[in-house]
Amino acid sequence: MAVLYLGSCDAGKTPSSRKDFLKPYHIDGLLINKVSFRDDDRTKWRSFREGTGDDVLKLQRFLFNAGFMPRSAFDGVFGYVTQAAVRLFQEYVRSMEGVTNMVPDGMVGSGTMDHITRWERENKVSDWGKMSSQNPSKSYSDWMQLLQQAKQHYTNNPGPILQHLNKLTNTYSTKKPADWTFNTSDIHLIGIRRKQTESAVRRENDDLFVLLINGMAFTFWGSTDASVNMAKRKDEAFLIEGQHLYRFGWHKISVESKIYRALKPKNPKGVMIIRDWDNDNAYTDKDIQVKDNQGNVKGLRVNPSINIHWTGIGRSNFSAGCQVIAGKSYLNHKNELQDCSKFASSSYSGLTTSNKKTKGAYNVFTDLILCYAPKQVTHLYYTLGREASLDLSHNFGSQYAEEVLNRLKSV
Repeated sequence: MAVLYLGSCDAGKTPSSRKDFLKPYHIDGLLINKVSFRDDDRTKWRSFREGTGDDVLKLQRFLFNAGFMPRSAFDGVFGYVTQAAVRLFQEYVRSMEGVTNMVPDGMVGSGTMDHITRWERENKVSDWGKMSSQNPSKSYSDWMQLLQQAKQHYTNNPGPILQHLNKLTNTYSTKKPADWTFNTSDIHLIGIRRKQTESAVRRENDDLFVLLINGMAFTFWGSTDASVNMAKRKDEAFLIEGQHLYRFGWHKISVESKIYRALKPKNPKGVMIIRDWDNDNAYTDKDIQVKDNQGNVKGLRVNPSINIHWTGIGRSNFSAGCQVIAGKSYLNHKNELQDCSKFASSSYSGLTTSNKKTKGAYNVFTDLILCYAPKQVTHLYYTLGREASLDLSHNFGSQYAEEVLNRLKSV
């Protein structure tokens, strides 16, 4: 069997209109109207390549049966969802089965095929495929409970910045506390902000992200706050705390050598931010009190470019205001630490065919979202809060964030 990867097609399965096939995914910047796939870990374009058999269809059926591709189209085209499902399978074999030489690169060669054959012979189904929002883990339920407690608390105690938000007529992709929603049929991402009130020009990747999907909770780390040196301006942007709607999309959409999958505000106008109006390099309530030369409060702004994207292995904070996630490590659905450092690239330069590096844990994040999104769901709810809010639940407590971050950084 030939190596299968992004763009491979079974005999007679090449779409009659490649542009139409890719249109649901190619909705940003330079991707619009592209007729090739974007292989972002290799920073290159992959054309549709037709084979002679039905190997892709067999692969898709396996991924569906094994619980990695619940919304498979069974179309015989190795597209973005198939690539994501292959990487999740490879990551599962690596991390859950201890096959340490497995690199989750989305390429199906003889090594990956041997494990597929083994799984088919043993009729195996992944834990990830067995979970659901109707059959959730305890961790998933605990986080969902905390979200409900946070809504009640911040609806009744909004604080100066949320009070200002409540007065606005249009908040775009940002929701007012009374409108926060936490349905288990949706995908939820929680951002846990730390040290945001401390002045810092170079911010560390010292925040947490918890992905709630398909009844499971996965924990990642990175930064919710901008570094001034990355922002290249004194009044760097801070995404305000609260709930925001984000859709599947791409980052660096105007730079062909760097385009990769990320999350973008669902409303094209963006999400609500507050700038560091008082130039103390921190996110504090004082920022909402600063006035312009006419005596008007500068207040909140809407910003279209606050994405959720990759930040290398976490060594440097790539944020100019975006929410950024490191590729070095993560905690899986069993709260087990997973080390991706052997194959996770620290920068764009490592993402080449010869280096065979990937975006590591960040790929797990994006692949879970792409594979386990409920049918017709193309967005998630991102709720950003601070570590003090963890004290709302006896299951966590504010010390939880630092303890987990230390675990994640220990690899």
